[in-house]
Amino acid sequence: MKRNWIALLIILIITAIVGYNYVYQDHRDVESEVAEFSITSSEISLLFSKNATSAEQKFLNKTIEVSGLISDININDITIDDKVFCQFSNNIETTLNKNDKTKIKGRVIGYDDLLEQVKLDQCIIINNN
Repeated sequence: MKRNWIALLIILIITAIVGYNYVYQDHRDVESEVAEFSITSSEISLLFSKNATSAEQKFLNKTIEVSGLISDININDITIDDKVFCQFSNNIETTLNKNDKTKIKGRVIGYDDLLEQVKLDQCIIINNN
């Protein structure tokens, strides 16, 4: 009987440790990752609008680089060609303006059917050519 309690206690401790490590795991550092895809905003938007399920399987949770013209810029987000919404972790410190060409790296988190926009987070500006 005592063995059963000890075994149960050990299982509970291991479960608690694994659960804690899963919940509080380190966040990805998208800035240091190599992008798996480099694509224009028009191309990725077309892929998601044609077949969202297939595009999500290909791009979801992947680090990508997206290029295009800035259609909207705010304190912590940029929209490219009204097709890709890029959310930054910190406030944007840049000289970029509307209609400037840019390339942004970020993690794909999904597609907004209503706005017809691909959503990225943890974005960084790669360049502004």
